[in-house]
Amino acid sequence: MELSPRPTLFDFHGNFKARPDDILIATYPKAGTTWVSYILDLLYFGQTCPERQASIPIHERVPFLEISTSTQPKGKHCADQLPTTPRLIKTHLPVQFVPKSFWEQNCRIVYVARNAKDNAVSFFHFGQMSNGQPEPGEWSTFLEDFMKGKVQFGSWYDHVNGWWEKKQMYSKIHYMFYEDLIEDTGRELDQLCSFLGLSPSLEEKERVAIGSKFDNMKQNNMTNYSTVHTMNQKVSPFMRKGIVGDWKTHFTVSQNEEFDKDYKQKMTNPTLKFRTEV
Repeated sequence: MELSPRPTLFDFHGNFKARPDDILIATYPKAGTTWVSYILDLLYFGQTCPERQASIPIHERVPFLEISTSTQPKGKHCADQLPTTPRLIKTHLPVQFVPKSFWEQNCRIVYVARNAKDNAVSFFHFGQMSNGQPEPGEWSTFLEDFMKGKVQFGSWYDHVNGWWEKKQMYSKIHYMFYEDLIEDTGRELDQLCSFLGLSPSLEEKERVAIGSKFDNMKQNNMTNYSTVHTMNQKVSPFMRKGIVGDWKTHFTVSQNEEFDKDYKQKMTNPTLKFRTEV
């Protein structure tokens, strides 16, 4: 079968009419987007809509706002058509490009950040397997591009810092860290529920925690993106490892030294700290 050529990057323009009860899940790509999307979906609809869990892939339940390809409906259209209340919507947009209606409607936003080294590794493997992405090239080339922000959705540094600064001014952002979720999912689940104003029973929380475990999601055809034909999971699974510290198997000593030096120059906010191991 002949694959269609990969797309090139384009500038995103457009707007979206948010509703006050919408919940936006915002991340830099490959920072735990699907994980947190599924956690939220289970919290809100896991018990009330069990058929939804078994028959509708997560990317349809939680549409990707800015996606625009020739092979599937536009993300904005899918979000507009969502039948659920609340609507769960995901985005990789830097904070300054988020449609202004989310702020005007005072929507709740869950932001998930992942340490730069693991994020770069995961983004690289995703680029290799997803024909919806620009070709990533060799690891060394991709890492240079990542450091310069010459990748889809721009600079990791600008993304995580921009959302962190917005959080200081806009109280309805819950800023989560991938490493914290790995370390203690139950604790992070409690904090997330507190932010959302949810009070699930212990049994419900346990059900959500078990359902959203990496290995369970990897085996679940509704969450592992096996239904998305632009992704070649033989090259690399969409859900690859789901760990902290995989960067150590990719970075050379010199790459790590260069990255650390660059990181120190760009991450100047002392209040925003990341962990590269747990």
